Amino acid sequence: MAITCQQGPSDNNDRLIRSSDSQHPANLIPELCRKFWTLGWVTGTGGGTSIRDDDLVYLAPSGVQKELMKPEDIYVLSIKAQTDPKHRIYLRSPPSLKPSQCTPLFMAAFTKRNAGCCIHTHSQWAVLITLLAEQQEEKSNMFEINNIEQIKGFGRGCRKAGNLGYHDTLSIPIIENTPFEEDLTSTLEEAMDKYPDTYAVLVRRHGIYVWGETVHKAKTQAESLDYLFQLAVEMRKLSLPWLSDIEG
Repeated sequence: MAITCQQGPSDNNDRLIRSSDSQHPANLIPELCRKFWTLGWVTGTGGGTSIRDDDLVYLAPSGVQKELMKPEDIYVLSIKAQTDPKHRIYLRSPPSLKPSQCTPLFMAAFTKRNAGCCIHTHSQWAVLITLLAEQQEEKSNMFEINNIEQIKGFGRGCRKAGNLGYHDTLSIPIIENTPFEEDLTSTLEEAMDKYPDTYAVLVRRHGIYVWGETVHKAKTQAESLDYLFQLAVEMRKLSLPWLSDIEG
């Protein structure tokens, strides 16, 4: 799917990415990406992060080494200004960079889930989980685990109060990868519709998209998932099941 972009005003609206506030999206995205790079989540320019502030969406660009990203590398768009997903309009565009192919997937999290932040990683543990699911007797399109303490890090679902409990089952759908990232949009949206309580979607042999109502919640859930994925890989080595019948 070819997507074109329209530049913003001639002054490039640099005021949108200039702030002394460390929590401003243009400052926070580079900081988060540096953190994620140390975890091996965004190596080789892969992965990315986007933050929504009311109608404005701040996006990491394509092709930039995430540990070196700066606020002036950030794209900004208005959700209300988007009338054609194949012709995206940006309020602010870095002069020598390209928009991320992740943009329509980030937008799905913002428009369908009212998320405040969406994180995309190429975590090796996430990829391994999709490969293990692929090798099951019946190829699985779902990762499920229960009776693990870290599950408490996840909300019960969009617009639902409270978090999952220790005995609850955490379910993360898996979709198939495509040659071009933007072409994942329709299947990601289908997974969101089919599993309305999920806060993440795995992409087989690729990585994961994780979102939350706030930056804090999205980051917490991304970290909790990576912990659970690593644990699940080690459990499989020991022939331990991901689902157990322990009762409270």
